[in-house]
Amino acid sequence: MGGDLGPTEVVEALRLALREFPKLAPVILVGDRAILTPLLISSGLDRHANVSLHHASEVISSDEEVMSAIKRKRDASMLRAIELVKDGAASVVVSTGNTKILVAAGTLKLRTLNGIERPALAPVIPRDQGHFILIDAGANPDCRAEHLVHNAILGKHYCQMELGVESPRIGLLTIGTEEGKGNSLIQETHDALKRLTDMVRYVGPIEGFQVFSDHVDVVVCDGFTGNICLKSWESLSKFFRNELKSQLSASPVRKLGAFLAQGAFRGLKKRIQPERYGGAPLLGLRGGVIKAHGSANRFALMNAIHDASEFIRVDLNHRIEADIARANEAIRPTSAAV
Repeated sequence: MGGDLGPTEVVEALRLALREFPKLAPVILVGDRAILTPLLISSGLDRHANVSLHHASEVISSDEEVMSAIKRKRDASMLRAIELVKDGAASVVVSTGNTKILVAAGTLKLRTLNGIERPALAPVIPRDQGHFILIDAGANPDCRAEHLVHNAILGKHYCQMELGVESPRIGLLTIGTEEGKGNSLIQETHDALKRLTDMVRYVGPIEGFQVFSDHVDVVVCDGFTGNICLKSWESLSKFFRNELKSQLSASPVRKLGAFLAQGAFRGLKKRIQPERYGGAPLLGLRGGVIKAHGSANRFALMNAIHDASEFIRVDLNHRIEADIARANEAIRPTSAAV
């Protein structure tokens, strides 16, 4: 109910997902019954065996405060959806709503997996010759080394599922690749990851100019750094698109050149647009949460719905918990018996 394009786009995304992915898990639409029922009827989904409707009378807006919204709007569609996962009626939430409230409500209501203290957002971002996972992109700005190690494990498993990389290359984002570079958090995390080579394919520290090259498949950082990276990339992409459009329309000759190269421009647009990977999962919780962009269109939402179904199919959390337990044994000091 809270996306920029409204519930009509969500219902159309569901119709496309059911058509494109025959093995899609059953889907519960959560929102105002009076609004959603006519949309389901018009799309031919009102009697679909794998579609049901759960009424929620309220919607959380983009400008609401976190705790105020969680306390006051108990019947909000986002909160009701999370509660369905908590109660076991569903396994994954897909939401286009307020990111801060989704992260807070998901963490409070679902709790973290055994051995994990903080969840992490993991968007998929294009790079040379493919894509990479950025983790964390804003869920946990204040980290300890243990949290970053967990991010590496979360990112590894998500990369295997989402990008199909059997042994993802893990890089730790810092200001230099030489030993000793970076702050104490980076140094402690670097030392810990070097002890986990049987669990993660850690290739070492990486700098900013390596992020978009074919160097690693998972970029590990704290949520403060990751959120700046994500928004800077989104802003830079928008700048280049606008600048290219302006330059190519500056003269008749350039317009002709743009017309002749329109196939290349369509290919570039497809590479940098987010529709293929429709949302960023909030990894590390006892239940799946996928945050789709507020402006996500039907194709982005279709893929987010498919990703949610894949979470269920591969039992991602079970695989993550096993590795987290092993990692914690390796990096946490054991208490001495007295």
